Amino acid sequence: AAGFVTQSDIGPATGRPKSATADGAGGDDAAGAATSSGTGSRAAELRAAKLAMQKMQKAQSTAAAAAAAPTPFGEAPAGYVAGAGRGFGGSTHTNNDGPTGSSGPAMEGSLFSGKDESQFDDDDDEADRIYNAIDERMSSKRRKHNNEGNNNSNNPSSSSAIGDQFRELKEKLADVTEDEWAAIPDVGDHSLRHKQKRREDVFTPLTDSLLESRSKLNADASAGGQNALAGTAQVMDGTATSTAGFRTNLSGLAEARSTVMSMSLDKMSADSASGQTTVDPKGYLTSLSSTKIASAADVGDVNKARLLLKSVRDTNPKHAPGWIAAARVEEAAGKTAQARKLIMEGCEVCPDSEDVWLESARLHSQDQAKTILAAAARRMPNAVKIYLRAADLEHHDSTKKAVLRKALEANPTSVTLWKAAIELEDADDARVLLSVAVEKIPHSVEMWLALARLETYDNARKVLNKARKHLPTERAVWIAAAKLEESQNHGEMVDRIIDKAVRSLDKHDAVVTRAQWLKEAEAAEASGAPLTSAAIVKCTVGRGVDEEDRQRTWADDANASLSRNAVSTARAILAHSLSSFPTKRSLWLQAVDLERNHGTPSSLDEVLAAASERLPRTEIFWLVRAKENWLAGEVDTSRNILTEAFKANPDSEPVWLAAVKLEWETGEIERARVLLSRARERAPTARIFMKSALLERECKHPDEAVDLLEQGLQKYPTFSKMYMMGGQICSEDLPKNKDSLDKARKFYQRGLQKCPNNVVLWCLASQLEENVADYGVGSASAGVTKARSLLELARLKNQKNPELWVEAIRLERRAGNDKLAISLMARALQEIPLSGLLLAENITTSPRVEQKSKSAAAIKKCPDDPRVITAVASLFAAERKNDKARKWFERAVVLDPDMGDSWAKLYAFELDAGTKDTQEKVKKRCISAEPTHGELWCKIVKSMSNRGKTVAQNLDAVAQSLRDKMRLN
Repeated sequence: AAGFVTQSDIGPATGRPKSATADGAGGDDAAGAATSSGTGSRAAELRAAKLAMQKMQKAQSTAAAAAAAPTPFGEAPAGYVAGAGRGFGGSTHTNNDGPTGSSGPAMEGSLFSGKDESQFDDDDDEADRIYNAIDERMSSKRRKHNNEGNNNSNNPSSSSAIGDQFRELKEKLADVTEDEWAAIPDVGDHSLRHKQKRREDVFTPLTDSLLESRSKLNADASAGGQNALAGTAQVMDGTATSTAGFRTNLSGLAEARSTVMSMSLDKMSADSASGQTTVDPKGYLTSLSSTKIASAADVGDVNKARLLLKSVRDTNPKHAPGWIAAARVEEAAGKTAQARKLIMEGCEVCPDSEDVWLESARLHSQDQAKTILAAAARRMPNAVKIYLRAADLEHHDSTKKAVLRKALEANPTSVTLWKAAIELEDADDARVLLSVAVEKIPHSVEMWLALARLETYDNARKVLNKARKHLPTERAVWIAAAKLEESQNHGEMVDRIIDKAVRSLDKHDAVVTRAQWLKEAEAAEASGAPLTSAAIVKCTVGRGVDEEDRQRTWADDANASLSRNAVSTARAILAHSLSSFPTKRSLWLQAVDLERNHGTPSSLDEVLAAASERLPRTEIFWLVRAKENWLAGEVDTSRNILTEAFKANPDSEPVWLAAVKLEWETGEIERARVLLSRARERAPTARIFMKSALLERECKHPDEAVDLLEQGLQKYPTFSKMYMMGGQICSEDLPKNKDSLDKARKFYQRGLQKCPNNVVLWCLASQLEENVADYGVGSASAGVTKARSLLELARLKNQKNPELWVEAIRLERRAGNDKLAISLMARALQEIPLSGLLLAENITTSPRVEQKSKSAAAIKKCPDDPRVITAVASLFAAERKNDKARKWFERAVVLDPDMGDSWAKLYAFELDAGTKDTQEKVKKRCISAEPTHGELWCKIVKSMSNRGKTVAQNLDAVAQSLRDKMRLN
């Protein structure tokens, strides 16, 4: 049977299916020709299709001739076409894509259309429907293929697969070498619109031919040149197995792993300067996790540094820092071997550079470093650093000594080598070496001083005398001689030596400034030679200072030395200053403060006695000396001091009051009363009358106290404290009745007339009127009204006074008028917006939700007011923010140490939230500060029940009062 071959039967150049022919050979030959002759191009496909068409036409003509001959099957039915059942048509035509087969007009209708209808059965109808469906399917495919061909007529290569167009290039890949493959550039998008970040690492996969060739080479190397037969399996040494087209060399992998491991271990051992491995077997994995991985930027920086340093070496090969820098770059990059190679080249190029040899020794192991340093020493016998480094590499003192002695033979005048050698010796051998060293290098002060320290007293004097002859301009030798005499308790020799030193240095024109001498004095004090320090100050502190600037300059020098903890030097400077200015009160006070803070009680008493002798009319030195002795328990000594003070100052009020206080505090009331009586006669003052009344009040004699106050007011009518005391005695000590109330009112009224600007008097008068109900006169509301009117009058006479505003606000709160109190607070803050007392009161009395905002506003207005700071600290303490509260309390007591309320609140806080240590520290600090001010502090301390108590006792009382008040709230 004959048929036609379509383009789909021919197919692309690769994988083309075979076409059926009448004899079964024509189609195979045509397909084979097309396959063998095709190269993947359009022309080759057309030639193959044309050859196949000719063969099919020849086969059809042969089939037609055979059909005309009689056949054993009889005459063919009408419309029968040979091969139509297998897909061949009765005619052929050619389109743009080549020859195609289609069924002719005879194929229309049934496959058995030549038969009678009576000869058909159901099976024939079913077969007819199946073949019609197949024909329709194939016709639609051919139409679709023709339409695609017309659309792609402008693109001749579109009818073939994309891969077929590169067949020739792919076949040439078999001849590409490994170097050519490695030279293939990476594929990337270089357009501006689609600019992508360049990938860090791009790997191009190798072809199978390269992989196969490499595996064969590895197999040949591992098997000793034996080649495996292709397509067979062969076992070589029991370690290498191969299959057709692939080979794995297990022996080569094992050898490579061993090589890598040995290289790693060699690197680790070589990196150690001592020749020992630095691998930590327990922390090895942890160290790997912390190993820094160099990024592309780091690698780029290293390459740039290499190029730059290579240019430096090429330009100036004798430049040693260039070789050192290049070696360190390689070391930083992890290439220790390359670094060693570079530095050894540097040693050859720059053999006279110490730094290059030392760097080479550092980069190599210990044994190699010794060899390198030995070569360097032979090359440069005078290089001290080379010998010192070589000595450091030795582990035993004997070998170190040998190296250093060899170095001293080549460098006998090197002070550094002598020091290193002497440090390795004991005292006797060091003395011998120092004796040789001072002969070799007589200009070295350190060698002379070290030898003098090791010698006995007599030999040391001889050594220092020799040193002074060799070094006449060196002050350290003279100072060492003075220290030597001081160590033997020859104090008189110290001043002579220092005085001689100053004159000798001036004679030899040695320039030593005054500041340098003072530094030497401080150094002598630090070394335990205070007499030498004082002698230096005495002889040199006045050098180069003008006459009119001496007092100020010396006072500043003493403060500067004291700030550097040079107490003896500061004491010597002040002693010299006082010898030149014995009547300067400020210098004596500075000396007293020095002895009080850094001296002993005996030294303080000596300074105070000298000050009292030099300045007998200055009471403070007498009083301080008497107080110090009284605190030390020497009451009789204090009396004697005050007796001498009376002789020098018979009319001095402070001396009389100090004597009264001494007797008063020691329980000698009668002696105190007698002294006050004499004082009122000989030196009458307002304070003496007040102290006299206070003594009588304390002794429970209110009438005598009132009489003394009346006497004092007749002489001193403007002294407000006597009016206050009189009102308090009448209102508190006398029975509470109308007479005592009237007496108290008279005292306050007289005081307000004489002292209208005294705020305390106004407050005491208002408090008296507020409490009239306690005296059985009037009602409480009437008393509040009278007190309110008094405070309003006080504010009219004393404008912008925060104490009066606070007293008025508290009065309203005690009376239960909270709204009026709030209104008064607002008016007060408008009138005095920067008053710390008002702001602190506003914080304390505000509702809890408003305290934070008002605290912030108060701190902005008064950031350094201790009352505001204390109020904020109390707020933190209430919220249990102990750290913040302690910080703010500490800030308050630092701002004003004389404010007793801040100390009391800090101590109360420590009692609640602190430890015993912190409580004791606060109490000690308060005792040293001796606070005297504060509203609550003065109220409790000046109470008659707390008279005569110490500062610590008063602190406990005020803190306890605060804690009780907090519990009630």
